[in-house]
Amino acid sequence: MPKRFIVRLSEEEQQFLTNLVSTGKAAAYKIKHANLLLNIDINGAGWTDEEAAAAFSCHRHTVANLRQRLVEQGLAAALERKPNQTPPRHRVCDGESEAKLIALRCGAPPVGRARWTLRLLADKAVELAIVPAICHETVRQVLKKTN
Repeated sequence: MPKRFIVRLSEEEQQFLTNLVSTGKAAAYKIKHANLLLNIDINGAGWTDEEAAAAFSCHRHTVANLRQRLVEQGLAAALERKPNQTPPRHRVCDGESEAKLIALRCGAPPVGRARWTLRLLADKAVELAIVPAICHETVRQVLKKTN
């Protein structure tokens, strides 16, 4: 099957990758990606994806994805990890609910209380339907924000 994305590194790119590999002062995945790129380069070793995957203990799809990122996005993107499209956890509070929570905190505390506690604020925020559910620790983080 012919390759869709052909890796052709310039002399400067080859020198940069060789320096990156030889110094060993980068993250392990960057060094691995640099080694892969040097070996799948058509002007260099010209390995197939399967050969490179076997030599560097990774899947052939990793090599194919690396090849595609290099051609489409450049050397810097190929050396980095692919960023996550979605965050691992969704935020409980957006800007509007954070503002309501802060306004609630600035208001008068409940009857019989001298001040708001984090647990009281969390319970009241759920009661007022500011958020569907919230932990007192999340309330603390929202109130602690300084930026």
